[in-house]
Amino acid sequence: MPIYEFKCLKCQNLFELLVIHQDDKEEIKCPKCGAQDFERVISTTSYAMGDAGGGTDQPSVCSRVCSTGSCTTIDLPGHRR
Repeated sequence: MPIYEFKCLKCQNLFELLVIHQDDKEEIKCPKCGAQDFERVISTTSYAMGDAGGGTDQPSVCSRVCSTGSCTTIDLPGHRR
């Protein structure tokens, strides 16, 4: 179910519309002024890397040496399960 963002050409209000069924012919109007003269705008995206605890957003590198050689583990920032 996509959410579309529109800009009213009369009052410049930005508003969103949730589309449940693409076949629905729902009348769209500005919730602020009621005008039906609007344009669809491209929404910006927002995402964050790292943990919510204010950790660093840089990868950490850990190298180890054992009897069979050495290995390196790179821990990338992002969501943890």
